[in-house]
Amino acid sequence: MSASTVTPSGPEAGSLARPDTTKVKRAATSSFLGSMLEYYDFYIYASAAALIFPTVFFPDSGHAALLSLATFGVAYVARPLGAVVLGHFGDRVGRKKIMLLTLIMMGAATFLIGCIPSADSIGVLAPILLVLMRIAQGISAAGEQSGASSLTLEHAPEGRRAFFCSWTLNGTQAGFILASLVFLPIAALPDDILYTWGWRIPFWGSLIVLVAAYIMRLKLEEPEEFTEQQESKAVAKLPVADLLRTHSANLIRVICCAFIAVVSTIFSVFGLAFATTEEVGIPKSTMLWVAIAANAVALLSQPAWAILSDRIGRRPLFIGGALGSAVFIYVYFGAIASGNVPLIFLAAIGLMSVFYAAPNAIWPSFYSEMFNTKVRYSGIAIGTQVGFALAGFAPAIGNALMGGDKTHWMPVAILTSVACVICAISAFTAKETFRTPLKELGNPI
Repeated sequence: MSASTVTPSGPEAGSLARPDTTKVKRAATSSFLGSMLEYYDFYIYASAAALIFPTVFFPDSGHAALLSLATFGVAYVARPLGAVVLGHFGDRVGRKKIMLLTLIMMGAATFLIGCIPSADSIGVLAPILLVLMRIAQGISAAGEQSGASSLTLEHAPEGRRAFFCSWTLNGTQAGFILASLVFLPIAALPDDILYTWGWRIPFWGSLIVLVAAYIMRLKLEEPEEFTEQQESKAVAKLPVADLLRTHSANLIRVICCAFIAVVSTIFSVFGLAFATTEEVGIPKSTMLWVAIAANAVALLSQPAWAILSDRIGRRPLFIGGALGSAVFIYVYFGAIASGNVPLIFLAAIGLMSVFYAAPNAIWPSFYSEMFNTKVRYSGIAIGTQVGFALAGFAPAIGNALMGGDKTHWMPVAILTSVACVICAISAFTAKETFRTPLKELGNPI
């Protein structure tokens, strides 16, 4: 077991040693803050791509909304490359160093997006710069959650791995909430302010979260399991080659399981753009509050799902959440199409806080447990980022599937549910690992 122990003294002498959770709590907190920054940055971009960037960066295009949503997806093209590079060094030199690098990359790219002049000012150079910064965000995100999941799992005591690892994804929800709260007053600004300098404020504000997360991350220690391998010269020279040779089946499983992220991007990006069109007519502020409510409830439900997963296993909850999301996506879009605001809130909470929250909370431990320490960072990073590519372009694909009819949501729901079913089938073929000791994880099946 990687977690260190505290040996009782005095009256407790002779009793079983209790796990010392100091390191894993620090790792989970750091993972939470880092993930919150990463996904605050990602979600303010998502909100801006849906509401702002069509006007600022694509003013003369007849397909401004589609082009803007496509820039959101560009990051997901860069993410597999970032996963290979960052995964390699994460498995070679350590989790902590790469996690510091990803934090700085994301913060710098986000701040610089807020500095890009509009297309009216510098022409085609504006969207080019936007895409370049978006690529930098994608490379950064490729290594963040993978490193956080690996490090937290390797510090966690047996029987609580899913719970501690779930805080990485709780950081994602917190970032979503923070981004939505910041965009509420921004979206209410007059157009002459909003489309000139108002939209830039959330991007510049990310520096505050960056400083807090960086300070916490400096205090991290590498897991004992990893340092033991370094000291014994057992670290893989080419982790990606070892991964493909020894864990190819689990890598494919993770890629397919990662399709569950389609639910998140369809909800957060496409759903926002769809609901706020003139044809549907839901106010921007209403949809931002919908996102806040759904993710706020998920902050409670995700740790609860993770605790249950530590009791009964990863597979049943992961599969159940994926299949529930496949069904409830129709309920959510149907509620938006009806214009019934209370129903939209209930459907969003059901989709994101109940069903999607289950696989979202469990995947950091579920995927991490499919790989051994030598290739864990690379395995999670490459597997998730290749799978997430579909999620990244899902909003743009959904927009294209509507075929010009701004109320035709059914093809988008079908796309989402098919991704969820593929995810569930892949999870069904995986080995149940919730009771497997850390040193025995990653045996190919």
